Amino acid sequence: MQAIVLHQTGNKNNYADLFSIKEVPAPGISDDEVLIKIFNASLNHRDLWIAEGAYSKIKLPVILGSDGAGIIYEKGKNVNNFSTGDKVIIYPCSNWGSNENFQNRNFEILGMPADGAFAEYLKVHSSAVFKFPEHLDFIQASAFPLAGLTAYRSLFVKAEIKNTDNVLITGTGGGVASFALMFALIAGAKVFVTSGSDDKIKKAVSLGAEGGVNYKSADWINELKDITENKIDIVIDGSGGKYFSGYVDLCSYGARIVSYGATLGAAGKLDLHKVYWKQLKILGSTMGTVSDFINMLEFADTNKSIPIIDKVFPFKEYLKAFDRMKDSEQFGKIVLEFAK
Repeated sequence: MQAIVLHQTGNKNNYADLFSIKEVPAPGISDDEVLIKIFNASLNHRDLWIAEGAYSKIKLPVILGSDGAGIIYEKGKNVNNFSTGDKVIIYPCSNWGSNENFQNRNFEILGMPADGAFAEYLKVHSSAVFKFPEHLDFIQASAFPLAGLTAYRSLFVKAEIKNTDNVLITGTGGGVASFALMFALIAGAKVFVTSGSDDKIKKAVSLGAEGGVNYKSADWINELKDITENKIDIVIDGSGGKYFSGYVDLCSYGARIVSYGATLGAAGKLDLHKVYWKQLKILGSTMGTVSDFINMLEFADTNKSIPIIDKVFPFKEYLKAFDRMKDSEQFGKIVLEFAK
């Protein structure tokens, strides 16, 4: 089979030095595993961070890719809940553990250290495979696993979103942020966004957001206070950095701030007086449980949710896909397509 193999990490200005398309053996499966023929796989920033060496415990060579959709090509003799040809997506985690509130120390994400979905075939345990809603095609289904799961857990499990909430989603256009926008709107909340791109803010508004501000503005906090009428009940943030402390100023009493990432590094100085006086909740969220994944798929099925797809690339043009994400050009998910 053909696969996109990461053989070294480093130069983010030329991913061609790090990857190559190679012919590798298709993986054999055990009695409890299935072999999936991958039709589509979508990118996440995690793939870029691993390629650039900005991730822990990297093992090379490896096939990246946490998100994939395809068909059951082969199944082990103990697998009775699927038939060959079934359309499926993959739960992108393993070894969550017994506590629904947090993952255990053996937790792993598909696509490093275990080979991932940037290949024509992928083996996984049958317990991590699910049929996807019938209203979705393979491109749309492949967008869901990592980003959809992260957004769903952040909004519904951690923040406990209600239809009366005003929700601020930072970094609109990213994978998780685009799912959070879609899910929050379906939940009936009012959504506001931030971005460093005015065009992305306009796109979010066209999709249903109430409004947004450019965080590069010197007065972005007061601008947000104006358009939200000084009411923010939930913040969904994957950036951190110097902007994080501003969310404490923005938040209403009893608000919830959910952090699912820190692409801009450590948070700035927090005013703890405001944290306790406003009785804020600052919550961390990483990926999600199998139950979260099942609930997300049911939510998507019930509401006929269609993810925001930015662009689809043939898998041989994967370098263009990586560059598009590196340059933050996307709004929604970037997807690779393998031969069907």
